[in-house]
Amino acid sequence: MVKQRHQIFVALMTAVDAAAIASACLASWALRRHFAEGWFPKSWENWFKEPLVFFAIPVTLYAMSTMGLYRARRDKGLVGEQWGVLKASALAIAAMVVVLFLVGNDAIGQKQGVEPVRFAGMVLEPGRFQILTLALTLPLALGAERLGLRLFLRAARARGRNLRHVAVIGVGRLGQICARTIDRNSWTGIKVAFFLSHEESTRRTRTLGVPVLGGLADLEATLERNPVDAIYVCLPNARAAKLSGVLQRLERFHVDVRIVPDVPLRYTPANMVISELDGMPILSCRESPQLGLGGASKRALDIAGAIAAMLLFAPVFIACWIAVRLSGPGKVIFKQRRVSFGGQTFKIYKFRTMYSVDDERYPVIDELALPAGGWTDRNAPRITPVGRLMRRASLDELPQLLNVLKGQMSLVGPRPERPELIERFRDDWRGYMLRSHVKAGMTGWAQVNGMRGDTSLKKRLQYDLHYIKNWSIWFDVRILVLTVFKGFVHKNAH
Repeated sequence: MVKQRHQIFVALMTAVDAAAIASACLASWALRRHFAEGWFPKSWENWFKEPLVFFAIPVTLYAMSTMGLYRARRDKGLVGEQWGVLKASALAIAAMVVVLFLVGNDAIGQKQGVEPVRFAGMVLEPGRFQILTLALTLPLALGAERLGLRLFLRAARARGRNLRHVAVIGVGRLGQICARTIDRNSWTGIKVAFFLSHEESTRRTRTLGVPVLGGLADLEATLERNPVDAIYVCLPNARAAKLSGVLQRLERFHVDVRIVPDVPLRYTPANMVISELDGMPILSCRESPQLGLGGASKRALDIAGAIAAMLLFAPVFIACWIAVRLSGPGKVIFKQRRVSFGGQTFKIYKFRTMYSVDDERYPVIDELALPAGGWTDRNAPRITPVGRLMRRASLDELPQLLNVLKGQMSLVGPRPERPELIERFRDDWRGYMLRSHVKAGMTGWAQVNGMRGDTSLKKRLQYDLHYIKNWSIWFDVRILVLTVFKGFVHKNAH
């Protein structure tokens, strides 16, 4: 019954998606006709062919299927679905361009007798203009349609409709956390129907107000009398040896099975990843989010951004170089050991902002010396007047663009710390070493939120872990934009 309902729902969703695809195709065709012939088309004879409806619908639906957009995953968020729609649209557009180009369809090429499209001062071939507009209208139409559908379903589920009932195996701490989490996220439409104890038998009759219908000894009989849509297996670590037996017994039932591992959250601050190696399932509790395609896109952003910044700030860089050189004897740029991705050390570049050891005005200077708190005092007498101004505007960090180009740092990430400070903090601050799961950055989520200089290490760590857990290339872009407006000059910078 559950599978039949899902098939009906998928069929309805496919029909609605097809309508959205058709509307996007017709919109792009109408725009083509408008810019080529005026608002009202002169000829309607080819409207079945030119909008690409009968070609775009099957191609796009297949792309959406490959992206998993028709799987029964109620616990998938809106952002994840919108990202899937965007990827499916891009894949469909690429496929249409390739196929239509190979077959020579008039929709993407210049057809004799068809007026060109004049848009934004450019003259474009009508077909290519139509494909270009379709690349914009397709994800917009599908994204809006899916968003409206999901919001409608959430409203219906909040009123007790379109619910999916599940059973939770485990009445201990883990099982209760699972049930509370499901109940808190009512938008999924998932409702806990009953519990089964992780013991063979139990005297408990209710947990969190939900019935407990026996233990593992009653598993088969209970599921036959009380069919559910899915089962969440929440066995505590003390009963982990029973997991394989429980899964084997559940194979008799047409039901979705999900395992909730008994792993404390403090060991999994980043998103878990499930992978497979030659049939062996692997659960990654701690894994860098910037591997694979994400890491490649971040590296491309770093290179492009660093080159652009070096060209933009070239006059400022030269002025700082001259000012530091005139501030006293010593090297203009000094190097200092810091730690970045994977615990690797590197030499960070900064403009010298303190008196040199060769300067008689301040004979006892150690750039590596730190006060008890770990960071330089903003009023330290060894800071030069020029250095004080540069620190306030973060201009002393401009040479780190070279570190970014060399791949030692990123434009965005947790600020790199010195090895001796990491040794001091790693045992005192839980989760501190997770900062090394991404490249250190010139700016970061903590910095644009005012966590600079001698500020709370706890708050700074919270911002860094939030960045790592929620990282995306768009999050980096957002931080870079915020840095321009409030990241350079700050009252805590010193």
